[in-house]
Amino acid sequence: MTLRTDREHRAPAPPAEGAPDGSRVRRATALRGTVLLLVLAAGLVVTALAAAGVGAYPVPPLEVLGSVLRGLGLGGGEALDPLTDEVLWNVRFPRVVLAAIVGASLALAGAMMQGIFGNPLAEPGVIGVSSGATVGAVLVIALGASALGYWTVIAAAFASGMITTVLVYTLSRSGGRAEVVTLLLTGIAVNAVAGALIGSATYFSEDAELRSITNWQMGSLAAATWSKVVAALPFAAAGIAAAPFFARRLDLLALGESPARHLGVDVERMRQALIVVIAMLTSSAVAFAGIISFVGLVVPHMVRMVAGPGHRVLLPASVLGGALVLVAADLLARVAAAPQEVPLGIITALIGGPFFFWLLYRTRARQGGWA
Repeated sequence: MTLRTDREHRAPAPPAEGAPDGSRVRRATALRGTVLLLVLAAGLVVTALAAAGVGAYPVPPLEVLGSVLRGLGLGGGEALDPLTDEVLWNVRFPRVVLAAIVGASLALAGAMMQGIFGNPLAEPGVIGVSSGATVGAVLVIALGASALGYWTVIAAAFASGMITTVLVYTLSRSGGRAEVVTLLLTGIAVNAVAGALIGSATYFSEDAELRSITNWQMGSLAAATWSKVVAALPFAAAGIAAAPFFARRLDLLALGESPARHLGVDVERMRQALIVVIAMLTSSAVAFAGIISFVGLVVPHMVRMVAGPGHRVLLPASVLGGALVLVAADLLARVAAAPQEVPLGIITALIGGPFFFWLLYRTRARQGGWA
């Protein structure tokens, strides 16, 4: 006779009356995620049309839409006057598209960072990517280097961000692995050194270089062009294409490293791959737009509050949400103090800072109040 444990003898308890079963909960979650993605996509389209039409030379939304359709070869009615098309296609559209690319990159990097660190307060700058990219850009500006023309600062920022990430990961490895706590502490140290280098370069710069450094550090999309869009797009596209392959494994990692390993996840290899993707997304975003704070922290939280923690919805929704938030923030930066332009980093910090404080307050309240 085969002996069985009490657990094997015990029949599964029937669900409590009125309690939803698992399949119903999963269907409701999937529906909520689908609705969220559709709402974010629609919101992005509407906001992009508004952003392209608003400015010193206003263009009605229907004319903006018609111009886009004509540009795509889908009709769109009669052609606009040459000046309107010039404003839309050479000034507004590149800026809107670049804002969407940068916002999507930062938000996706933030969602991935929070997933691999298991910390909802993590964001791309925590391992020194943003500060490393800033060091490269600031040093080039301070030294007056121009080997690649106006691409020099962009190339230096991207390369410096990637090199910093490799340095942080290399220094944090021990016994063939990089622990999360060690990565965080190494990132803090690298951020401190980067801050000292940035401060030194700023202190010894002349007035012209100092103004350029200050403007770059506060973030802006005023210099957006189609060539920059073309250069930034492959990095964002690569990160977005890679995201679905990590979604399920990030869900398993949320159970803990040990359970994830038992379920077949190579945690160390996944962490290496994701850190490279995060560094690529963040470095390219910083290189083309300067320092844009809080997008990578705030957007994934907003999505998670609506759709839950599942990464199959969280990652694509963060892409759309980040694009939407930054297109809207850039629009606000252009119109808030017209005809002057408010630096984009200031707008995102003014919005993200209070949200971050509210998030901390909400987290502490759930844990039983402030200490």
